Amino acid sequence: MTLGNTAITTPLPPGYAHEWALVDVETSGLVARRDRVLSVAVVTMGPDGARTGEFSTLVDPGCDPGPVHVHGLTRERLSGAPDFAQVAEEIAALLRGRVMVAHNAQFDYGFLDHEFSRARLSLPVSRRLCTLALNRQLEPPTPDLKLSTLAAHYGVRQTWAHDALDDTRVLAGIFGASLRESARLGLALPLVACPPRQNSRFAPSPPKTPCAYRNPGRLTEGGPLVQGMKVAITGETATARTELIARSVAAGLNVMGSVSRHTSVLVTDDPAVRSTKARRAAAEGVPVIDEAAFLSLLGDVRPGTAHQEPVVPAPRAPKRPEPVVRTPDKPLAGRRVLILGGPHAEAAAARTRLVELGGSAAVNLSRGVTDVLLLADGDRDRRMARVTELGLPVRDIGWLAGTGLLDAPGPAEEPSHPAPLVLPRGGVTDLPDATRPWHVTASWAPPADCEVDVVAFVLDEDGQVTFDEDFVFYGAPENPGGTVRLLADGPAEQTITVDLAALPPAFHRIVVAAAVDGDPTFGEIGAVQVATAPGGGDAPLARATLDAATTERTLLLAELYRRGPAWRFRAIGQGHDFSLAELARGYGVDIAD
Repeated sequence: MTLGNTAITTPLPPGYAHEWALVDVETSGLVARRDRVLSVAVVTMGPDGARTGEFSTLVDPGCDPGPVHVHGLTRERLSGAPDFAQVAEEIAALLRGRVMVAHNAQFDYGFLDHEFSRARLSLPVSRRLCTLALNRQLEPPTPDLKLSTLAAHYGVRQTWAHDALDDTRVLAGIFGASLRESARLGLALPLVACPPRQNSRFAPSPPKTPCAYRNPGRLTEGGPLVQGMKVAITGETATARTELIARSVAAGLNVMGSVSRHTSVLVTDDPAVRSTKARRAAAEGVPVIDEAAFLSLLGDVRPGTAHQEPVVPAPRAPKRPEPVVRTPDKPLAGRRVLILGGPHAEAAAARTRLVELGGSAAVNLSRGVTDVLLLADGDRDRRMARVTELGLPVRDIGWLAGTGLLDAPGPAEEPSHPAPLVLPRGGVTDLPDATRPWHVTASWAPPADCEVDVVAFVLDEDGQVTFDEDFVFYGAPENPGGTVRLLADGPAEQTITVDLAALPPAFHRIVVAAAVDGDPTFGEIGAVQVATAPGGGDAPLARATLDAATTERTLLLAELYRRGPAWRFRAIGQGHDFSLAELARGYGVDIAD
């Protein structure tokens, strides 16, 4: 393969041969609904990997160009360039009928979608593919998945980083090599339908200010209101609801949209009201008062205890991972094993034993896989033909119980960079740098007939959401403050990003979960891998492979939580039989029956 024409020397199978439009944009910031495109480049490729055309232009955004030290696009360079509306039709012609490809494709797609909307046009993209997500599946032997690192790995020359056209030409070389490697391994391409369920036009409500005070507990009979108390209101009120809420918030109370065991008081003028809030208050024993009593108490709210403003520790260099050493108690250190076949419980037990022996469990066939373990009917798995072609060692269950594991030869290709820390279920590790946004990525073997949704709950010290909007899911992929976001990178991979440094002190924990859409259970989905990294293209700090038992429809994957001034990551792996709606209610989200 050469950069000059990105020609693929051998024909690709039908699932890998499409008309492609490779895209890169340089922008004035990171938020598509607010910031603007400064330059855009498109390189088109045919099904054979040959480059068929290219286009690039600067764009005058009509605003400050932002971080010039990154992209080099000053006001002077952009002066006289067309605005986006003037080039939109030309860009549309290159995108139409092709799969859009980009490195971190949701970012580029989101900016183009907003720019086309501002020009009163529709972005003509029906499918997109992220080369970052594709290479996360491939697991090339690189220290990270940044564009420059992958370019060096695949032998692609990079001339001018952060130049849209040069980045797109480099992307063409990387993508051609990645396509060929995917076909060799038989990996399904992570194509995302557009517009995705995570609609980029979703505009979160304006950021709400979390209550500055800790919850002191419930209102006592005859006692005062105290700043930080969680107040819920239901039914008709004589005072306008907006005024009642505004006065409560001004007094330092925390007005909630739902009732939980942490609610301090429910305000209602109709004791017989059968709203969800009233039923929950009765079940939890929450005190109930009428509006007049509440207004009287509102005149003398006592001081509360403020949330302690967290001290963000200075970033520290992560501990250099110890070299992989096979020892008597960790004889499988350095091995990455794909387990095929068997009842779910048996496969889960095998993955647990594998981690105990120092190994790492894979959920897909990738370049990083060193061994394949076959359980009952595993030889019928569609991936076995590829396993045979690749010449990977095939083991049986007795391998994990063998006494001669130390004497077995190690992996044919020793890793050239430190492997992520492998966590068992419940395992915890510190995050070395809380000043950077952290990514929690979940991936699984692509299911044939159902979808898996990854969600996040942004929680206070009581383990409850402060606002319903702090439930992040496919219909609302960003919380009001923009500190927690959902990224969809393919049908079998989704990521939650968390800007830890920007989280208000009221937020103590972010729980990441997954739910099966429809009747299937996680017993049918199989294992879910969860990994955390300080950026989308950075090497994972840690990862875990999690199994529910058989009947679970929701699965708690992981959490990021405060520990003093620092943050930690925990792999959870706890499944529940109930639905996502019931899980959300448990965290205080007001979900209609």
